[in-house]
Amino acid sequence: MPYEDSAPHERPPHPHSPPWQNWPPTPTPGPASAPSGSPYHEQGRNGRVTARDGWGELLLVTGLVVVAVLGVYVAGFVLAEALHAGPTAPDSDRVFSSPLADMALQLAALGAAVPAVLVGVRRCGRRPAGTVSSVTGGLRLRWLVRCAVVAFPVMAAQVGLLLAWTWDADGSPPSGEGFPGWPMLVLSLVVLWALIPFQAAAEEYVFRGWLVQLTGRITRSPWPGIALASLLFALAHGIGEPSGFALLFYSAMWWGWLVIRTGGLEAVIALHTANNAVAMGLAAAFGELADDGTAADAPWQALVLELVFTPLYCLAMARLADRYALDRRTP
Repeated sequence: MPYEDSAPHERPPHPHSPPWQNWPPTPTPGPASAPSGSPYHEQGRNGRVTARDGWGELLLVTGLVVVAVLGVYVAGFVLAEALHAGPTAPDSDRVFSSPLADMALQLAALGAAVPAVLVGVRRCGRRPAGTVSSVTGGLRLRWLVRCAVVAFPVMAAQVGLLLAWTWDADGSPPSGEGFPGWPMLVLSLVVLWALIPFQAAAEEYVFRGWLVQLTGRITRSPWPGIALASLLFALAHGIGEPSGFALLFYSAMWWGWLVIRTGGLEAVIALHTANNAVAMGLAAAFGELADDGTAADAPWQALVLELVFTPLYCLAMARLADRYALDRRTP
């Protein structure tokens, strides 16, 4: 007598059977987080992602970032044409004649990369988008505020020392159009400081977050991903002075370590925001918003100060994270 199981076997539904015979449908697995105890760079190891999904995520996020950035620029071009606010010079590469409006457009375009990363991670990474923010599945706002309280004074001291050092070395104040007046300065600070957090967060989500977690599916060590992301981060700022490239790569390596050490992007978002807010605030005060220079053009004095202040901030925040018992791995 053939063996019979105590439970009746379920026959697969016929492809042409009525819909009600296939009810209820098989549920589609939703997003899944990494197992408990996973470090930040392994948040993509949730057991549901194949090699095909990894390549799809790479292409999707890259494409969405390009589309988002170009979309903001196209909207800026349309607005400039509608308001007749474009540059007067025919060979100008700017969108608006106003340096403030042009800088605001650049910041908004870069900030559009954040939703592009989150959508790609959720779609092809099959995990909650918040796992790019931290190991807890979201941005830890209280910790972010604490980081900002430390980051802004540190960055103000670093930029102040740099300004005093280069001012004495050159024997002249920074070049520019000069003080634009209090109404224009206040307007510039309001506009820039409202957009800088999104621009700084976008760069961190792409380089310290998504790229490191993407390579974390292949290597158990976070350092290959940190090194690759740091190199791309430095190159993304353009080819300038060797001191500027070294500054960007050096600081990016420390920031990558801090992300793994604290389990999230909050500390580096705070420092990146403080750096850009102080630097652009001074540029607005000296009338230098039209200057197209980047951190890649930083002088050797800036590199020397970076060698001191970056590890100082990173080690201080790591110590503070231990004090507040911050989650470094998936809880």
